[in-house]
Amino acid sequence: MAESKTGKGGAKGTGKPAGKDAAKDKDPAKGTSKAAAKAKAPAAEGKGTTKPAAAAAVAFAPPADYAPRLKKHYEEVVRPRLIEQFGYKNRFEVPGIEKIVLNMGVGEAVNDTKKVTLAAADLGLIAGQKAVITHARKAIATFKVRENMPIGAKVTLRKTRMYEFLDRLITIALPRVRDFRGLNPKSFDGHGNYAMGIKEHIVFPEIDYDKTESILGLDVIVCTTAKSDDEARALLGAFNFPFRQ
Repeated sequence: MAESKTGKGGAKGTGKPAGKDAAKDKDPAKGTSKAAAKAKAPAAEGKGTTKPAAAAAVAFAPPADYAPRLKKHYEEVVRPRLIEQFGYKNRFEVPGIEKIVLNMGVGEAVNDTKKVTLAAADLGLIAGQKAVITHARKAIATFKVRENMPIGAKVTLRKTRMYEFLDRLITIALPRVRDFRGLNPKSFDGHGNYAMGIKEHIVFPEIDYDKTESILGLDVIVCTTAKSDDEARALLGAFNFPFRQ
């Protein structure tokens, strides 16, 4: 009986310390929660690290007075030349380039719609601006085109990006075209806008030939404020457009 009591007492005694140990075990658990809270604190401090990155991005941004090379060329050379040629009385009457529209049609998208996404990515690299995917307005059974089906991509460039693209087009892309004999001087629409076609988009230096799955063509439409084709031709000629003689 005594042994049984001691056994019970031992059991009771061992039970109490077990409870204390359990309580102690809970304390470390609380401690881990505190440690977890401390671990979260550096993570919250890590969010603040985005500010220096943003500041670094601002530091490498072009200065406020930056102007593209062709924009300076327009102000210093093109505008005085056109005033002398056409006799404008006001400098604001001199025509200029308003925007450039790049359009890329993907006929292979009928069988694989993923090719439109790849084409839009390549067009974005060429333009330096995100391209917009265009969709079919109506269904054409002959070409297996359904309504609202993605079939191409386009980009509209203005101001600084417009002049930068125009510079790369004239000085780099067009000279790399195979069997290039000059641009057609008659490709005006009668309202001062000029359109040209490029059969291979790999002529632009932004496109890596080894990584392209297919060679695509694109249309380049230069929209000007000229009132006639003669004024627009003189404007683009002053920008050293290589027109065919």
